[in-house]
Amino acid sequence: MHTYNHYIQEIEERKGQGLHPKPIEDAELLSEIIAQIKDAGNEHREDSLKFFIYNTIPGTTSAAGVKAKFLKEIILGQSVVEEITPTFAFELLSHMKGGPSIEVLLDLALGDDADNAKKAAEVLKTQVFLYDADTDRLQKAYENGNAIAKEILESYAQAEFFTKLPEVEEEIEIVTFIAGEGDISTDLLSPGADAHSRSDRELHGQCIFEHNKDMQQELTALKAKHPDKRVMLIAEKGTMGVGSSRMSGVNNVALWTGIQASPYVPFINIAPIIAGTNGISPIFLTTVGVTGGIGIDLKNWVKKKDADGNTVVDADGEPVLEQTYSVETGTVLTINTKKKKLYKGDQELMDISASLTPQKVEFIKAGGSYAVVFGKKLQTFAAKTLGIEAPVVYAPSKEITKEGVGLTAVEKIFNKNAVGNTPGKTLHAGSDVRVEVNIVGSQDTTGLMTSQELEAMAATTISPIVDGAYQSGCHTASVWDNKAQANIPKLMQFMNDFGLITGRDPKGKYHAMTDVIHKVLNDITVDDWAVIIGGDSHTRMSKGVAFGADSGTVALALATGEASMPIPESVKVTFKGEMKPYMDFRDVVHATQAQMLHQFDGENVFQGRVIEVHIGTLTADQAFTFTDWTAEMKAKASICISEDETLIESLEIAKGRIQIMIEKGMDNKGQVLQGLIDIANKRINEIRSGEKPALTPDADAKYYAEVVVDLDIVGEPMIADPDVNNIDVSKRYTHDTIRPLSFYGGEKKVDLGFVGSCMVHKGDMKILAQMLKNIEKQHGKVEFKAPLVVAPPTYNIVDELKEEGDWEVLQKYSGFEFDDDAPKAAARMKYENILYLERPGCNLCMGNQEKAEPGDTVMATSTRLFKGRVVKDGEGKKGESLLSSTPVVVLSTILGRTPKMEEYEAAVDGINLTKFKPSTKQLVK
Repeated sequence: MHTYNHYIQEIEERKGQGLHPKPIEDAELLSEIIAQIKDAGNEHREDSLKFFIYNTIPGTTSAAGVKAKFLKEIILGQSVVEEITPTFAFELLSHMKGGPSIEVLLDLALGDDADNAKKAAEVLKTQVFLYDADTDRLQKAYENGNAIAKEILESYAQAEFFTKLPEVEEEIEIVTFIAGEGDISTDLLSPGADAHSRSDRELHGQCIFEHNKDMQQELTALKAKHPDKRVMLIAEKGTMGVGSSRMSGVNNVALWTGIQASPYVPFINIAPIIAGTNGISPIFLTTVGVTGGIGIDLKNWVKKKDADGNTVVDADGEPVLEQTYSVETGTVLTINTKKKKLYKGDQELMDISASLTPQKVEFIKAGGSYAVVFGKKLQTFAAKTLGIEAPVVYAPSKEITKEGVGLTAVEKIFNKNAVGNTPGKTLHAGSDVRVEVNIVGSQDTTGLMTSQELEAMAATTISPIVDGAYQSGCHTASVWDNKAQANIPKLMQFMNDFGLITGRDPKGKYHAMTDVIHKVLNDITVDDWAVIIGGDSHTRMSKGVAFGADSGTVALALATGEASMPIPESVKVTFKGEMKPYMDFRDVVHATQAQMLHQFDGENVFQGRVIEVHIGTLTADQAFTFTDWTAEMKAKASICISEDETLIESLEIAKGRIQIMIEKGMDNKGQVLQGLIDIANKRINEIRSGEKPALTPDADAKYYAEVVVDLDIVGEPMIADPDVNNIDVSKRYTHDTIRPLSFYGGEKKVDLGFVGSCMVHKGDMKILAQMLKNIEKQHGKVEFKAPLVVAPPTYNIVDELKEEGDWEVLQKYSGFEFDDDAPKAAARMKYENILYLERPGCNLCMGNQEKAEPGDTVMATSTRLFKGRVVKDGEGKKGESLLSSTPVVVLSTILGRTPKMEEYEAAVDGINLTKFKPSTKQLVK
């Protein structure tokens, strides 16, 4: 009774927060509940029945195992529960979706009781989450002449688990709700500061709209007014879901506006409907597909044209927008899934075919993309076992071949890694492809949901197809508080058991590594032909092609070793000219975005596409600064095209860092890390021998657009500005406002500086040390007029800086240095005008643990400038986060303001900044 009493106490505490009982995943608790159900006179029996039936998490949780076993006892007559008949027990098993429930159903289906066998078979025919152990049992029984096994396999071969589902309703009536004007970051839907609660879905749901209770009440009132309609959440004059994939963001939207997935599983809702004037961020749209939702590109505001067809601009040179139709909150619209149109009454507003492709409609019908992925595999297995051709049930994959047209880099990678397509057929952009995944990354604030997704799909071990996978601890590195201590060890244990390399050792044998996940993934990617999936939008490796993904897609990649998506179109980026000696490569990255927008009349041609950047001469460490920023360019992914010798150098660096991980004791029994070194050695030998040079596109490849960046016109540091006071709200907090340093006239006050995040590399830390020495030499001392927070991305970098003497320089000028033996237990609320040497990890960039003081103006090297991410608004002053290079950040904190050009040039004189020289080679085949 101890565990149950503790649960009752927790329920009372949750009532005070307006919450229902937390769903049960623990076997010990459910065992006590079952004992109380069996005890007819128990005072807790009625509540226990409700908890057992309606509040137990399915899949592979320990509670699911206990629940499935008890249901089996009821079906076999070994236990009698008046409220749970054998028929109802079968129904409950059908909603458990894999793991122990499948084992029980197979026991019954292949057992001696003919009646139970038939009933179990009927339930099994509706299930898709079967793994090798399950299909092996079916195959063996079939080969031994079991008629039930044959019947189940025949059903699977016909994919009846899909074909017998209800069709998608032809008309879906919706009512609009504008969640914001301009781009909507996933921070609005699932704030980073609430990352600790993501696995508690009901609790996390309270944070939607950044805890704005007025908006929440408005949404609730709208639902009450239109009970027969679905709510469509909209980003007016912007893109929905920028910044992160955030499965938790989609979960929150679904919780508030979606449909309950099962009456017996609480707080798991599916099928949200979201939209944006400029569509949905690519990785967020993938997340919507995971839940069987609909994402719509409304295009309800368009650029105004004059009589000659030219874009009309305002006084600032910005395109003038005009509304084609209104979607103000409370507008009733209709989605017609057959005609693939959006209507207002009888008026057709637009074609939404892109939102209702055959594949997306299948996701809607199946309740999400997982069921389709597993269903296809199960159908293939069954047909092969029966020795028959699988009938065409699912929409055929679109296969686009353009005769006489070469391949872009991403087209080459997808063709190499494709599975299930027509053998020997060359595929171009737009083709639907299942690809094998080589590297998978899970970070710690989404990892808890990934582990839940793996449990829900009944997965117990990593797919053998995956070369390597890593679970980080970087997003909770800054503050080792009670929330982190409760969540992270449990996560590390789960992922370590599942087969991932983990930043923390559950056994405590190696030092905790809080390295930024993207840096680790960049090191363990040892093949330029690799496909990488990671649980963060900044999964943008400078080797291979990497896709940021939601926690569910990461789980799917871990469990199956596959990902499914159309081959994206590409935009080619090349460079000409020469960098000024006082410029940093970060300035080139920002200039790329600014010049692209200028060249294409304000249209972001990068959005939703792969940026194929012909970077040539930069190693993977430095090139990552470019690929990382492509998330802010709203690109789907990016690929670096390197010279052979540059790639070899990058692979040698990666090998060295993987070897350090091995020496620290991080390899597992499968020797994954050693296997990665072997792959790197093989790839180096292929390049050196000429057998397989570094990846390049074909000379006759076709691109959506080509951008040429002129380095000669990049004359001063470039700063990404949130433009928080722009009169047009939709222009605030985008990453498209790129300004030269001189714009600020050396007068903009800077309250705090931050050097850290995945955007910096070892060279940035050395630049910082060199600048501090320079400033002391020039002025006799180093005095900060604003705090400077420094967070190296990895421990490897710290170790290398110590060996080379730079860390000693940073220690000399610092007023705080992290201590791994006594990590901070609470977030810093106030900052002094000193240099803080923080623990490796995300720190301020993530914004989920520490932030700048409200209302501060922050100059940072990080990635995100969204409202509230790094800094919240203060009383009477908006917080703003400007993004720039390391030298600009450092000098801004010394001065307490933005530097003038002459001050900047003097400060970086003689310093080895990150330089880039365009390749002189033709990086094509």
